[in-house]
Amino acid sequence: MSEPNLIFRFSTAGVPLRNNDSATTGFLAGVAAFLIWGLAPLYFNQLQEIPAAEILSHRSIWSLVLALLSLLILGKLPSLLSTLRDTKKMRMLAMTSALIGSNWLVFIWAVNNGHLLESSLGYYINPLISILLGVLFLGEKLRYLQWLAVALAAVGIAHELWQFGRIPIIALFLASSFAFYGLARKLAPVESLTGLTVETLYMLPIALIYLVWSSSPTSNLLNNSWELNSLLILAGPITLIPLLLFTIAARRLNLSTVGFLQYIGPSIMLGVATQILGEPFGEGKLTTFMFVWIGLALYSLDALVQRRKLHLQGKATL
Repeated sequence: MSEPNLIFRFSTAGVPLRNNDSATTGFLAGVAAFLIWGLAPLYFNQLQEIPAAEILSHRSIWSLVLALLSLLILGKLPSLLSTLRDTKKMRMLAMTSALIGSNWLVFIWAVNNGHLLESSLGYYINPLISILLGVLFLGEKLRYLQWLAVALAAVGIAHELWQFGRIPIIALFLASSFAFYGLARKLAPVESLTGLTVETLYMLPIALIYLVWSSSPTSNLLNNSWELNSLLILAGPITLIPLLLFTIAARRLNLSTVGFLQYIGPSIMLGVATQILGEPFGEGKLTTFMFVWIGLALYSLDALVQRRKLHLQGKATL
Protein backbone atom coordinates (compact mmCIF):
# COMPACT_ATOMS: atom_id res chain seq x y z
CA MET A 1 0.00 0.00 0.00
CA SER A 2 1.20 3.50 -0.77
CA GLU A 3 -1.55 5.77 0.55
CA PRO A 4 -2.33 5.85 4.27
CA ASN A 5 -5.68 5.26 5.86
CA LEU A 6 -5.47 8.65 7.56
CA ILE A 7 -5.99 10.16 4.13
CA PHE A 8 -9.49 8.65 4.19
CA ARG A 9 -10.30 10.85 7.14
CA PHE A 10 -9.00 13.98 5.42
CA SER A 11 -9.98 13.26 1.85
CA THR A 12 -12.20 15.44 -0.30
CA ALA A 13 -15.19 13.58 1.05
CA GLY A 14 -16.95 16.83 1.78
CA VAL A 15 -17.35 17.59 -1.93
CA PRO A 16 -20.87 16.63 -3.00
CA LEU A 17 -21.20 14.16 -5.83
CA ARG A 18 -23.06 15.14 -8.95
CA ASN A 19 -24.67 11.83 -9.93
CA ASN A 20 -24.88 8.13 -9.25
CA ASP A 21 -22.52 7.33 -12.13
CA SER A 22 -19.79 9.28 -10.39
CA ALA A 23 -20.39 7.35 -7.18
CA THR A 24 -20.36 4.03 -9.07
CA THR A 25 -17.07 4.95 -10.74
CA GLY A 26 -15.59 5.88 -7.39
CA PHE A 27 -16.78 2.65 -5.77
CA LEU A 28 -15.32 0.47 -8.53
CA ALA A 29 -12.06 2.42 -8.45
CA GLY A 30 -11.84 2.03 -4.67
CA VAL A 31 -12.49 -1.71 -4.79
CA ALA A 32 -9.88 -2.13 -7.54
CA ALA A 33 -7.29 -0.12 -5.57
CA PHE A 34 -7.69 -2.20 -2.43
CA LEU A 35 -7.76 -5.45 -4.38
CA ILE A 36 -4.39 -4.57 -5.89
CA TRP A 37 -2.97 -3.56 -2.50
CA GLY A 38 -4.30 -6.76 -0.95
CA LEU A 39 -2.83 -8.99 -3.67
CA ALA A 40 0.48 -7.11 -3.92
CA PRO A 41 2.21 -9.53 -1.47
CA LEU A 42 1.88 -12.26 -4.11
CA TYR A 43 3.94 -10.08 -6.43
CA PHE A 44 6.61 -9.31 -3.84
CA ASN A 45 6.77 -12.98 -2.91
CA GLN A 46 7.89 -13.70 -6.48
CA LEU A 47 11.00 -11.63 -5.70
CA GLN A 48 11.70 -13.48 -2.45
CA GLU A 49 15.36 -14.15 -3.28
CA ILE A 50 16.11 -10.46 -3.89
CA PRO A 51 17.03 -8.21 -0.92
CA ALA A 52 14.20 -5.97 0.28
CA ALA A 53 16.34 -2.85 -0.16
CA GLU A 54 16.97 -3.77 -3.80
CA ILE A 55 13.25 -4.26 -4.45
CA LEU A 56 12.58 -0.91 -2.77
CA SER A 57 15.17 0.73 -5.03
CA HIS A 58 13.43 -0.55 -8.13
CA ARG A 59 10.04 0.38 -6.70
CA SER A 60 11.27 3.94 -6.20
CA ILE A 61 12.92 4.28 -9.61
CA TRP A 62 10.14 2.83 -11.74
CA SER A 63 7.43 4.60 -9.74
CA LEU A 64 9.22 7.88 -10.46
CA VAL A 65 9.49 7.12 -14.17
CA LEU A 66 5.81 6.23 -14.42
CA ALA A 67 4.76 9.20 -12.27
CA LEU A 68 6.68 11.64 -14.48
CA LEU A 69 5.12 10.14 -17.61
CA SER A 70 1.68 10.40 -16.03
CA LEU A 71 2.22 14.05 -15.08
CA LEU A 72 3.38 14.77 -18.62
CA ILE A 73 0.35 13.07 -20.19
CA LEU A 74 -2.07 14.75 -17.78
CA GLY A 75 -0.46 18.15 -18.28
CA LYS A 76 0.43 18.47 -14.60
CA LEU A 77 4.16 19.10 -14.88
CA PRO A 78 3.60 22.77 -13.89
CA SER A 79 2.16 21.50 -10.59
CA LEU A 80 5.35 19.51 -10.00
CA LEU A 81 7.57 22.49 -10.82
CA SER A 82 5.53 24.70 -8.48
CA THR A 83 5.93 22.17 -5.67
CA LEU A 84 9.68 21.89 -6.27
CA ARG A 85 9.94 25.66 -5.75
CA ASP A 86 7.95 25.58 -2.51
CA THR A 87 10.55 25.20 0.27
CA LYS A 88 7.98 24.47 2.98
CA LYS A 89 6.27 21.74 0.96
CA MET A 90 9.61 20.24 -0.06
CA ARG A 91 10.73 20.00 3.57
CA MET A 92 7.50 18.28 4.51
CA LEU A 93 7.71 15.94 1.51
CA ALA A 94 11.25 15.01 2.54
CA MET A 95 9.72 13.77 5.81
CA THR A 96 6.90 11.93 4.05
CA SER A 97 9.45 10.35 1.71
CA ALA A 98 11.32 8.92 4.69
CA LEU A 99 8.08 7.67 6.23
CA ILE A 100 6.67 6.00 3.12
CA GLY A 101 10.07 4.67 2.06
CA SER A 102 10.61 2.97 5.42
CA ASN A 103 7.04 1.65 5.32
CA TRP A 104 7.62 0.12 1.90
CA LEU A 105 10.92 -1.39 3.01
CA VAL A 106 9.49 -3.04 6.14
CA PHE A 107 6.43 -4.29 4.26
CA ILE A 108 8.53 -5.88 1.49
CA TRP A 109 10.84 -7.46 4.07
CA ALA A 110 7.88 -8.74 6.09
CA VAL A 111 6.20 -10.34 3.06
CA ASN A 112 9.38 -12.10 1.97
CA ASN A 113 10.25 -13.30 5.47
CA GLY A 114 6.96 -14.89 6.49
CA HIS A 115 5.36 -11.97 8.35
CA LEU A 116 2.46 -11.08 6.05
CA LEU A 117 -0.05 -12.00 8.76
CA GLU A 118 1.45 -9.42 11.10
CA SER A 119 1.51 -6.91 8.24
CA SER A 120 -2.23 -7.37 7.72
CA LEU A 121 -2.72 -6.76 11.46
CA GLY A 122 -0.84 -3.49 11.04
CA TYR A 123 -3.16 -2.28 8.30
CA TYR A 124 -6.18 -3.19 10.43
CA ILE A 125 -4.73 -1.16 13.32
CA ASN A 126 -3.81 1.79 11.11
CA PRO A 127 -7.14 3.69 11.14
CA LEU A 128 -7.29 3.47 14.93
CA ILE A 129 -3.82 4.98 15.28
CA SER A 130 -4.92 7.65 12.81
CA ILE A 131 -7.75 8.56 15.17
CA LEU A 132 -5.26 9.12 17.98
CA LEU A 133 -3.06 11.29 15.78
CA GLY A 134 -6.08 13.41 14.96
CA VAL A 135 -6.58 13.98 18.69
CA LEU A 136 -2.92 14.65 19.46
CA PHE A 137 -2.01 16.87 16.52
CA LEU A 138 -5.23 18.23 15.03
CA GLY A 139 -7.28 18.89 18.14
CA GLU A 140 -10.01 16.43 17.24
CA LYS A 141 -12.34 15.06 19.89
CA LEU A 142 -13.04 11.34 20.14
CA ARG A 143 -16.55 10.08 20.56
CA TYR A 144 -17.36 7.23 22.93
CA LEU A 145 -17.34 4.46 20.30
CA GLN A 146 -14.04 5.73 18.91
CA TRP A 147 -12.42 5.60 22.34
CA LEU A 148 -13.79 2.07 22.82
CA ALA A 149 -12.44 1.02 19.40
CA VAL A 150 -8.95 2.29 20.24
CA ALA A 151 -9.09 0.62 23.67
CA LEU A 152 -10.01 -2.75 22.13
CA ALA A 153 -7.10 -2.52 19.69
CA ALA A 154 -4.80 -1.78 22.65
CA VAL A 155 -6.17 -4.86 24.44
CA GLY A 156 -5.41 -6.93 21.33
CA ILE A 157 -1.81 -5.72 21.29
CA ALA A 158 -1.53 -6.39 25.04
CA HIS A 159 -2.82 -9.92 24.44
CA GLU A 160 -0.15 -10.42 21.79
CA LEU A 161 2.47 -9.36 24.31
CA TRP A 162 1.05 -11.66 27.01
CA GLN A 163 0.49 -14.65 24.70
CA PHE A 164 3.73 -14.56 22.73
CA GLY A 165 6.00 -12.49 24.97
CA ARG A 166 6.60 -9.89 22.31
CA ILE A 167 5.12 -6.70 20.91
CA PRO A 168 3.97 -6.98 17.26
CA ILE A 169 6.66 -4.55 16.13
CA ILE A 170 6.09 -5.01 12.38
CA ALA A 171 2.35 -4.40 12.71
CA LEU A 172 2.82 -1.33 14.88
CA PHE A 173 5.54 0.10 12.63
CA LEU A 174 3.48 -0.31 9.46
CA ALA A 175 0.39 1.16 11.13
CA SER A 176 2.15 4.11 12.74
CA SER A 177 4.38 4.99 9.77
CA PHE A 178 1.34 5.05 7.47
CA ALA A 179 -0.62 7.13 9.98
CA PHE A 180 2.19 9.67 10.45
CA TYR A 181 2.64 9.75 6.67
CA GLY A 182 -1.00 10.71 6.28
CA LEU A 183 -0.73 13.36 8.98
CA ALA A 184 2.32 14.90 7.30
CA ARG A 185 0.61 14.88 3.90
CA LYS A 186 -2.38 16.59 5.51
CA LEU A 187 -0.14 19.36 6.83
CA ALA A 188 1.54 19.76 3.43
CA PRO A 189 -1.41 19.36 1.04
CA VAL A 190 -0.03 18.26 -2.31
CA GLU A 191 -1.97 16.41 -4.98
CA SER A 192 -1.36 12.65 -4.67
CA LEU A 193 0.49 12.08 -7.94
CA THR A 194 2.65 15.18 -7.56
CA GLY A 195 3.46 14.26 -3.98
CA LEU A 196 4.44 10.71 -4.89
CA THR A 197 6.63 12.05 -7.71
CA VAL A 198 8.54 14.30 -5.31
CA GLU A 199 8.84 11.52 -2.72
CA THR A 200 10.29 9.06 -5.22
CA LEU A 201 12.54 11.84 -6.53
CA TYR A 202 13.96 12.13 -3.01
CA MET A 203 14.53 8.36 -2.98
CA LEU A 204 16.20 8.29 -6.40
CA PRO A 205 19.82 9.10 -5.34
CA ILE A 206 19.72 6.52 -2.53
CA ALA A 207 18.22 3.90 -4.86
CA LEU A 208 20.84 4.51 -7.56
CA ILE A 209 23.72 4.46 -5.07
CA TYR A 210 22.45 1.20 -3.60
CA LEU A 211 22.13 -0.50 -7.00
CA VAL A 212 25.58 0.69 -8.12
CA TRP A 213 27.37 -0.37 -4.95
CA SER A 214 25.33 -3.45 -4.09
CA SER A 215 27.02 -6.85 -4.19
CA SER A 216 23.72 -8.48 -5.13
CA PRO A 217 24.05 -10.34 -8.46
CA THR A 218 20.64 -9.05 -9.58
CA SER A 219 21.35 -5.36 -8.98
CA ASN A 220 22.68 -5.00 -12.55
CA LEU A 221 19.74 -5.32 -14.94
CA LEU A 222 22.10 -6.30 -17.77
CA ASN A 223 22.89 -9.52 -15.92
CA ASN A 224 19.26 -10.51 -15.39
CA SER A 225 16.78 -12.42 -17.50
CA TRP A 226 14.07 -10.40 -19.18
CA GLU A 227 11.51 -12.13 -16.99
CA LEU A 228 13.20 -10.91 -13.80
CA ASN A 229 13.70 -7.40 -15.16
CA SER A 230 10.03 -7.30 -16.14
CA LEU A 231 9.06 -8.21 -12.58
CA LEU A 232 11.32 -5.50 -11.17
CA ILE A 233 9.97 -2.84 -13.54
CA LEU A 234 6.42 -3.93 -12.65
CA ALA A 235 7.03 -2.46 -9.18
CA GLY A 236 6.28 0.95 -10.70
CA PRO A 237 2.73 0.21 -11.93
CA ILE A 238 1.93 -1.82 -8.81
CA THR A 239 2.78 1.27 -6.75
CA LEU A 240 1.19 3.95 -8.92
CA ILE A 241 -1.97 2.40 -10.37
CA PRO A 242 -3.74 1.66 -7.06
CA LEU A 243 -2.80 5.12 -5.79
CA LEU A 244 -4.46 6.76 -8.80
CA LEU A 245 -7.51 4.51 -8.40
CA PHE A 246 -7.68 5.45 -4.73
CA THR A 247 -7.58 9.15 -5.64
CA ILE A 248 -10.54 8.64 -7.98
CA ALA A 249 -12.44 6.90 -5.20
CA ALA A 250 -11.61 9.51 -2.57
CA ARG A 251 -12.94 12.30 -4.79
CA ARG A 252 -16.21 10.56 -5.62
CA LEU A 253 -17.20 8.74 -2.43
CA ASN A 254 -18.07 9.94 1.03
CA LEU A 255 -15.80 9.35 3.98
CA SER A 256 -17.56 6.36 5.51
CA THR A 257 -17.77 4.43 2.22
CA VAL A 258 -14.05 4.75 1.57
CA GLY A 259 -13.45 3.88 5.21
CA PHE A 260 -15.27 0.58 4.80
CA LEU A 261 -13.43 -0.23 1.58
CA GLN A 262 -10.09 0.09 3.34
CA TYR A 263 -10.64 -3.27 5.08
CA ILE A 264 -10.52 -5.11 1.74
CA GLY A 265 -6.71 -4.85 1.60
CA PRO A 266 -5.73 -6.37 4.96
CA SER A 267 -8.51 -8.98 4.67
CA ILE A 268 -7.04 -10.22 1.39
CA MET A 269 -3.56 -10.14 2.93
CA LEU A 270 -4.85 -12.28 5.78
CA GLY A 271 -6.22 -14.81 3.30
CA VAL A 272 -3.03 -14.81 1.22
CA ALA A 273 -0.88 -15.27 4.32
CA THR A 274 -2.86 -18.19 5.74
CA GLN A 275 -4.20 -19.94 2.63
CA ILE A 276 -1.44 -19.41 0.07
CA LEU A 277 1.80 -18.64 1.90
CA GLY A 278 1.03 -21.05 4.74
CA GLU A 279 1.63 -18.76 7.72
CA PRO A 280 0.18 -20.23 10.96
CA PHE A 281 -2.97 -18.66 12.36
CA GLY A 282 -3.49 -20.23 15.76
CA GLU A 283 -5.93 -19.46 18.54
CA GLY A 284 -3.64 -16.85 20.09
CA LYS A 285 -3.38 -14.89 16.83
CA LEU A 286 -7.11 -15.21 16.29
CA THR A 287 -7.79 -13.65 19.69
CA THR A 288 -5.52 -10.69 18.90
CA PHE A 289 -7.28 -10.15 15.57
CA MET A 290 -10.71 -10.51 17.19
CA PHE A 291 -10.07 -7.58 19.54
CA VAL A 292 -8.93 -5.44 16.61
CA TRP A 293 -11.85 -6.55 14.41
CA ILE A 294 -14.40 -5.71 17.11
CA GLY A 295 -12.73 -2.32 17.54
CA LEU A 296 -12.98 -1.71 13.80
CA ALA A 297 -16.64 -2.76 13.84
CA LEU A 298 -17.33 -0.12 16.49
CA TYR A 299 -15.29 2.41 14.51
CA SER A 300 -17.41 1.64 11.43
CA LEU A 301 -20.63 1.80 13.44
CA ASP A 302 -19.65 5.22 14.72
CA ALA A 303 -19.04 6.37 11.13
CA LEU A 304 -22.50 5.14 10.11
CA VAL A 305 -24.15 6.88 13.06
CA GLN A 306 -22.42 10.15 12.25
CA ARG A 307 -23.36 9.87 8.59
CA ARG A 308 -26.96 9.25 9.59
CA LYS A 309 -26.94 12.38 11.75
CA LEU A 310 -25.54 14.45 8.92
CA HIS A 311 -28.14 13.02 6.57
CA LEU A 312 -30.93 14.01 8.91
CA GLN A 313 -29.43 17.49 9.06
CA GLY A 314 -29.39 17.63 5.25
CA LYS A 315 -25.58 17.84 5.09
CA ALA A 316 -24.59 14.33 4.07
CA THR A 317 -22.80 13.73 0.80
CA LEU A 318 -24.11 11.10 -1.59
